Amino acid sequence: MERRPVSEQESRRANGPDWDRYADEYQATHGEFLGDAGFVWGPEGHTEDELRVLGDVDGRDVLEVGSGAGQCSRWVRLHGGRGIGLDLSHRQLQHSLRLDAETGVAVPSVRGTATALPFAAARFDIVFCSFGALQFISDIDVAVAEVARVLRPGGRFAFSITHPTRWMFPDDPGEPGLTATQSYWDRTPYVEIDDATGVVSYVEHHRTLGDWVRLLADREFRLVDLLEPQWPEHHDRVWGGWSRTRGMLTPGTAIFVAELAR
Repeated sequence: MERRPVSEQESRRANGPDWDRYADEYQATHGEFLGDAGFVWGPEGHTEDELRVLGDVDGRDVLEVGSGAGQCSRWVRLHGGRGIGLDLSHRQLQHSLRLDAETGVAVPSVRGTATALPFAAARFDIVFCSFGALQFISDIDVAVAEVARVLRPGGRFAFSITHPTRWMFPDDPGEPGLTATQSYWDRTPYVEIDDATGVVSYVEHHRTLGDWVRLLADREFRLVDLLEPQWPEHHDRVWGGWSRTRGMLTPGTAIFVAELAR
C-alpha cells in the first residue's frame, strides 16, 4: 500500500474490478448487519429510521449512488419512494437481483459511474450515497455537478463518508489506530498495488471537511446538516478500522445533508 496521485480513469479501473472480487465476501460478512431492505448510514449502525436524514421519501424519486446490493434503495421502496440504484460493480448488482427475488422488493438498478449519471436533468427529488461511490472518485467535482444536474430545484443530497479526521490515523481498530501518524491536510490518495501485476487494485480519496463544504457550495448546494454519529454504548461490531475502541473517542463517520438552492 502507498499514497500517491491517481487519475479518475485509474481509480475506476481499480475499484470496479476490486468490488467485483470483494462483493461476495462483503455481502456474506456484512449482509445481516445491513439488512436485506435496511438502511444503515455507517459502521456505527445508525439507521435512516433513527436519523431521518432524507426526510419523507413517500412519493419521491430517489437515486442511490453506489448502491451495492440495493439494501438502502429497497428500504426507500418499502417506505413509498421510487428508489433506483446505480453501482460500478457488476457483481454487486447481481447481489441486488438476488435480494430482489428473496425479498419481493425489486430495485431498478443500472451499472454506471457517479461522474456520468445516465439520467435526465431534474429527474430526482433525492440523491444519496451511504459509504458508496464518492470516496473512490478522483474527479469529485464532476460527480457533485452530476448530482446537481439530476436533482430537481430544492432537491436533497445526502451522503456518508469516512470522517475526514480519520485520515490522520492508521486504519487499525485497536490501540495503534488512536495515534495520529500523518497530516490531516495530506490529500494524497490511498492506493493498493497488485503484487503480481504491479497494477493499481484499490484507490480511496481523501478530502477535508472544508473541501466537502466548498464542493457543495460551488454547485449551489446549501448545507442543511453535518452529522457525526457517536458510537453506540453497547455496539461491539468491528468493521475494518471501525471499532468500539476507536469509536468511543473519535468520530468514524460524517454525514452531509444539503439541498440544491436553485
